[in-house]
Amino acid sequence: MKKYTNISDIKNFSQAIEEAIQLKKNPLKFSALGKHKTLGLLFFNSSLRTRLSTQKAALNLGMDPIVMNVSGDAWGIEFEDGRVMNGSTAEHIKEAAAVVSQYCDIIAVRAFPTLTDKSKDESEHVLKAFTKYATIPVVSMESATAHPLQGFTDAITITEHKKTAKPKVVLTWAPHVKALPHAVANSFINAMQNMDVDFVITHPEHYDLNPEIVGQTPVMYNQEDALKDADFVYAKNWSAYHDYGKILKTDLDWMVTKEKLGDAKFMHCLPVRRNVVVEDAVLDSDNSLVIEQANNRTYAAQWVLKSILEGLKS
Repeated sequence: MKKYTNISDIKNFSQAIEEAIQLKKNPLKFSALGKHKTLGLLFFNSSLRTRLSTQKAALNLGMDPIVMNVSGDAWGIEFEDGRVMNGSTAEHIKEAAAVVSQYCDIIAVRAFPTLTDKSKDESEHVLKAFTKYATIPVVSMESATAHPLQGFTDAITITEHKKTAKPKVVLTWAPHVKALPHAVANSFINAMQNMDVDFVITHPEHYDLNPEIVGQTPVMYNQEDALKDADFVYAKNWSAYHDYGKILKTDLDWMVTKEKLGDAKFMHCLPVRRNVVVEDAVLDSDNSLVIEQANNRTYAAQWVLKSILEGLKS
């Protein structure tokens, strides 16, 4: 593997899932693979699980991680080519990516969307600038439109806990107090489209996601009908796509409750706002997989880093 910026970078998805599960059973098996290799973790936005799990994954492989909060600790970076830099940015991505490439063997980058400029967000200008100007492999720890480490994690979690060959999986929109990105939902859709599952998306009207990503996946506007007989329910908020970045619905009638969930397993990427997105009775029940998901973040990242390291040695 040369990079990991989207689910599609995994060529054999089912095999990757099984290999990640095996890594989980013996996480230090390949601890010599990353010896004398450095992973640079660059955060343009805050993080808890992504930061700690990716660091842990690197340590499990014998790598040395270096972490930097770019927005607070570095010079302001300019991403536009040809720009007269007489404003707030002091360093261009051309130099920044080239310099980091000398210090590290792999770069992992986390950046969020503006949620105001759809074309800019969909251009993935931050992530693509790193892949363009870095001379080493790039891993996405979330970008404007995708969170492939989370999507891979979710596929691992479902595979571990499914009780039928083809489980029913529902991605449901849930309320939130602020406008949130589409990245987690997009990558979850990508992941489920690569698995043998009965997959349904449900959300209020006017909250449709990017049709190019949704594709032929069924979409239902009645949550309770969609959740019927579900084996896994994945709750996530996202802001409007067509009326880009807007909050169109604020009431709690789409919150996931124990009554709606039934016997299904509950999933969420975290952090989650209790009694807004999902009620306490769900999160505190045996049906909740959110802590298991968070644990699997390490092994998803470790599989990705292992695959890239093996590519560097070949």
